[in-house]
Amino acid sequence: MQKTLLESSRGYAPGGKDTGLVKPKGDSNIRAHEGLDTVPPRARKPEWLRVRSPGGPEYLRLKSLMRSQALHTVCEEAGCPNIGECWEAGTATFMILGDVCTRACKYCAVAHGLPTELDLEEPVRVAETVRAMELEHVVITSVNRDELSDGGAAIYAETITRVHDAVPGCSVEVLIPDFKGDEDALRVVMEAKPAILGHNLETVERLHPDVRPGGRYWRSISFLGAAKQIDPSQLTKTGIILGMGEEADEIRQALSDLREASVDILTLGQYLRPSMQHIPVARWVSPTEFDDWKREGEEHFGFKHVEAGPLVRSSYHAKEQAREVEAGAPGRIQRVLEADIPALAEVLPDSYLVQIEIARPGSSDSGAIIGWKDGAFDGGN
Repeated sequence: MQKTLLESSRGYAPGGKDTGLVKPKGDSNIRAHEGLDTVPPRARKPEWLRVRSPGGPEYLRLKSLMRSQALHTVCEEAGCPNIGECWEAGTATFMILGDVCTRACKYCAVAHGLPTELDLEEPVRVAETVRAMELEHVVITSVNRDELSDGGAAIYAETITRVHDAVPGCSVEVLIPDFKGDEDALRVVMEAKPAILGHNLETVERLHPDVRPGGRYWRSISFLGAAKQIDPSQLTKTGIILGMGEEADEIRQALSDLREASVDILTLGQYLRPSMQHIPVARWVSPTEFDDWKREGEEHFGFKHVEAGPLVRSSYHAKEQAREVEAGAPGRIQRVLEADIPALAEVLPDSYLVQIEIARPGSSDSGAIIGWKDGAFDGGN
């Protein structure tokens, strides 16, 4: 049964990637969508989600510059709807460590597979491009590189340092992976002094194992809390994608959990399905609802700043956040949780796993791993 399931699912495996061997991401059906009326694939998007196709002169110049330097941007790889607006304004989010990710998130357009190279000269080229673009603020993110001992932390640190040296006064924001909960790797990045340290939670606790099988909910939250323990002056930031099947109470619980780690900045945006091999959109979230979440996040939960809207992504209006938001004190969560607990994809990487249930912090319950095992559905510990 297991073999049949694996063979029948090709998943999302885009070609044309030059830094690794691309593999399918698996099935687009997830347990959380059972019985749910998701948005039909060919349904028209609401008016508020329609944007012009990019193609202005500054966009074309920056695209040519990125190609000449053999650089990648998450703007392109993840199909960001704001690429035209941001690139015309002369800003971009660099994606380092290649264009093939070791994780297979069900919502993400970045290719999944086995990276085959590590470009040690990439930090220099990023810095040179930032100088050529005359940027005042730059955002640097990456694919996951779980095969590296430090997850790529040293390359992050080198890139931050090179940008600071090449463009004094340019603030650098990083959107990092969880480095499998490695606090030493986190310290390496933080010692390079980014203006903002970001790591995205992406979704609520119930959906997390289904749509983000390579990560863990509490590991992501506590990673940001640990950053505050290392340096209380560090601005921290995270993002959640709405429209994947979450409920309002689950969003509120996620916001509360993030504030336990004293996360300063929160972004909330609409999930847009990159392809038919990704999970369907569960619902369209209206601009009014996003406004309500911004108000509740800032006034009730105490985030220093909430950027919320259908087209908002992690780096949207990032420069203003770096200059206007002040870091809060450390929260209750100050150490990395679940660093020693395998993520779903690490337990049985080639199987159709559907859930890991783990106790919330403070509970004595042990976690249960549930998935396909030996051709049958297994719910053992």
